[in-house]
Amino acid sequence: MSTVEADQADARQSALLEAAVGVFARYGFRKTSMEEVAHAAGVSRQGLYLQFANKEELFRKALEHSLNSQLNAAIAALAVREESLEARIIAACDAWSGRFVGSLGADAADLMCASTSLAGATLTHFETRFESALTGAIADSPLAAFCATAGMSPADLARTLHATARGLKQRSASREEFVKGVTVAARMFCATLNRRK
Repeated sequence: MSTVEADQADARQSALLEAAVGVFARYGFRKTSMEEVAHAAGVSRQGLYLQFANKEELFRKALEHSLNSQLNAAIAALAVREESLEARIIAACDAWSGRFVGSLGADAADLMCASTSLAGATLTHFETRFESALTGAIADSPLAAFCATAGMSPADLARTLHATARGLKQRSASREEFVKGVTVAARMFCATLNRRK
């Protein structure tokens, strides 16, 4: 297979997984059918089964695809050095945790249970990588000195920010409400930097 053919196959796989993510987000795990995913992706049901043995495998791959996209967007947000640390943290938390806030279908309540039971190790792996990226951004900023004087590490701060974002994700009715809450948290943590200016 040539590089062009491989790129096209990757693009088709990515589009199919994005379609699956959308269907799972709308109907939840239990109510999603392979036929609905095939229709959303513009492929035949048989074609979908040629790529994924069953709905569980499709869900695991779609979840991994979504988590990878969210993580890459969060890492990219943290890398924008022209922005303040506060703005980068807000953007990273939004990219990582905010994507589906307020947009899940009424039947999607079972997604967290399905994610944990079918792909718990994958979920943990990506959460750890997100916290590691946050830790790196904090450690590479003037906030690291504040952490040291306050008796905590950048990793402690990253875990707390991540836990806050997870909590806000669960209780926010909209993405705007989620971003507002994350902004409050980031601003509290970065307030010491603003006082030093």
